[in-house]
Amino acid sequence: MKTILFDLDGTLLPMNQNVFVNDYFRRMAKYCAPYGFDPQQLVKDIWKGTAAMVANDGTMTNEERFWQVFHELTGRGSEADQELFLPFYETEFDQVKEVCGFNPEAEKLIRDLKSRGDDLILATNPLFPRTATMRRIAWAGLSPEDFRMITTYEMMNTCKPNPEYFRELCRKAEIVPEECVLIGNDAVEDVAAAETGMQVFLITDCLENGTEDALTVPHGSFADARTWLVL
Repeated sequence: MKTILFDLDGTLLPMNQNVFVNDYFRRMAKYCAPYGFDPQQLVKDIWKGTAAMVANDGTMTNEERFWQVFHELTGRGSEADQELFLPFYETEFDQVKEVCGFNPEAEKLIRDLKSRGDDLILATNPLFPRTATMRRIAWAGLSPEDFRMITTYEMMNTCKPNPEYFRELCRKAEIVPEECVLIGNDAVEDVAAAETGMQVFLITDCLENGTEDALTVPHGSFADARTWLVL
């Protein structure tokens, strides 16, 4: 094992995914209303754009795919509209932190792995702009400098749970899946990494898309992860 990949939402950053998404979209809809967007329709269009990113076939970046679909749905999506959303992530988005948790054990694990000299990559599902991902990293008590690479929608052409996401990440990071381990929390999105030859450990504090009894990969608390990583 040479590289350790970490998921962010629900793993390093504790959260209830549904509560997080609802608060996030509510704040975005309110922010965009003065610019001519119908709040309810905007949320529907963002969901459709997100689904298009998840289904991305690799022919364009997730960013390009989202805005392609958003433009088709709304008749908007020019560069000016894209720029309109960016200040939201630099201001209002920070308030979504209120519905997320904080686990000092996550921060400590990253610090100790760095001290040991491990190669760390943040393999968060690339559905967000880089600026939004930087905010969520900070909410977890971490820094972008903690990771050699961070996947965002500007740089990736695929998403979880497509195993190709993990292969694309490996190509960009110049690593091989068989020498990687992924620490995640989703029994579908993160376990998909096993199809590429990666080892997978699931943190069960905020487990998604499964039950502990049904898990087929190593799993447990952050303390269990430390033991599994021989730390």
